[in-house]
Amino acid sequence: MTDLVLIQGLRIDTVIGVYQWEKEIWQTLVLDLELACDVAPAAAADDIQQALDYAAISDRLTAYVSAMRVELIETVAERCAKLLLEEFAVVGVRLTVNKPGAVPQAESVGVRIVRGQGF
Repeated sequence: MTDLVLIQGLRIDTVIGVYQWEKEIWQTLVLDLELACDVAPAAAADDIQQALDYAAISDRLTAYVSAMRVELIETVAERCAKLLLEEFAVVGVRLTVNKPGAVPQAESVGVRIVRGQGF
């Protein structure tokens, strides 16, 4: 059985973009995460020590993405998925990275990747 822990609408400011002007400003990315894991032990014990700490995950991703200087949201997604699989007790990640305002005609553009198991 695989359960999913959700973190939706995680807003992170970073420097990202292909164009020179983008490399000189901060922009907001919005991340939606589905983290595959087994929540049964934490639920049975009612113990945060056995659960995924979504505050810690959010803080880690915020620090990580804020420090990035990359061109593509695809790079952000790939690196974040790798970090989550390596540093937290998850077996799989479905991660969406949106860049609001990147295309004037669209509310947001984004990429969704799935890595690991459980989906």
